[in-house]
Amino acid sequence: MTPSTAPRWLITGVGSGLGRALAEAALWRGDHVTGTVRSEAARLAFAQIAPGRSVGRLLDVTDTAAVRATIAATEAESGGIDILVNNAGYGLVAGVEEASLQEIRAQFDVNVFGAIAVMQSVLPFMRARRRGRIINMSSVSGLVGWPSLGIYSASKFALEGVSETLALEAAPLGISVTLIEPGGFRTDFATRSRAESARRIEDYDATVGACRRILSEHAGHEPGDPAKAAQAILAVADAPDPPLRLLLGPDAVEYVNAKTRSQQAGLAAWSAVSHSTDFVAPHGGSTDGGSTV
Repeated sequence: MTPSTAPRWLITGVGSGLGRALAEAALWRGDHVTGTVRSEAARLAFAQIAPGRSVGRLLDVTDTAAVRATIAATEAESGGIDILVNNAGYGLVAGVEEASLQEIRAQFDVNVFGAIAVMQSVLPFMRARRRGRIINMSSVSGLVGWPSLGIYSASKFALEGVSETLALEAAPLGISVTLIEPGGFRTDFATRSRAESARRIEDYDATVGACRRILSEHAGHEPGDPAKAAQAILAVADAPDPPLRLLLGPDAVEYVNAKTRSQQAGLAAWSAVSHSTDFVAPHGGSTDGGSTV
C-alpha cells in the first residue's frame, strides 16, 4: 500500500492490551492510526511508535463533547476514518447484588454509552462517504454469563445488541459492523483494567468469590496471544465481507458452543409451552402476525 491508500484507523484505548497490540500491528504494515489514551505521557509515547502515522489523542470516552471534538479533529487532520475500533473499556468484578448502582452506571458509561458516543460521532462522516468499518471489542462474556462478571457481561451484552442492530441499519450505506469476542488473553484485563466492587457478600463466596480468585490466579497466564489477536482483527478489517461476530480463542469457542447446546436443550424441553401462547383463531389455528417483541 502507498501512504495515500493505507487505511486510516481510530482506535480507542491504545495504552495497553489488545488495543495497543492492534495499533502496533496496523502501524507495522504501514497503516495510519490515531489512538486515544488517558495520559499525556501515553500520548507522547504512542506518537513515537511511527512518527507521522501514529497520532495520540487524550480522550475520556465518557465525555461526549470531547468525543465529538476528537472525532471531528481526527477526520479533518487524517483525511477520514476508514476503520473505527471501540476498544476502550474495563471490567467490574462483582456479584450482581454486591455492585452498587454507582459502580454499575460507571461500567455502562464507559463500555456502552462511551462506545455509542464514539459511533454516533463517526457515523455521519462514514455515511457521507458511503463506506466505513466499525469494529467493537466485545468479549465472550458478551455471550456467556459468569459469576463475578455479571455487570461487565451486561455491558457487553448491551454492546452486542447495539452492534447487531447497527449492522442491519448501516449495511445499505456501505458501513460494516463487527463484534470481536475474545476469550482469555494475556493482557491487563485481570489487573490494571479490572475494578472491584466495594462490597463483598460472604454468602456468594462459593460462586462470586471462587470466580474472583480464578481471575486473579490466571492473570498473566491466559492462553491467548494479543499479537495473534491483532492479526485476526486485521484480517477482519481487510475482508471484503467481514463477519458480524468473530470469537477469538479456543476457550471462547468452547464456552459459546456449550451455551448453544444448553440453549437448544432448553428450547426443546419447553417447546410446547413456547408454542402455546398465541391467540387461537375461530377455525382452531393460530392468528397470523403479531409483535415480535
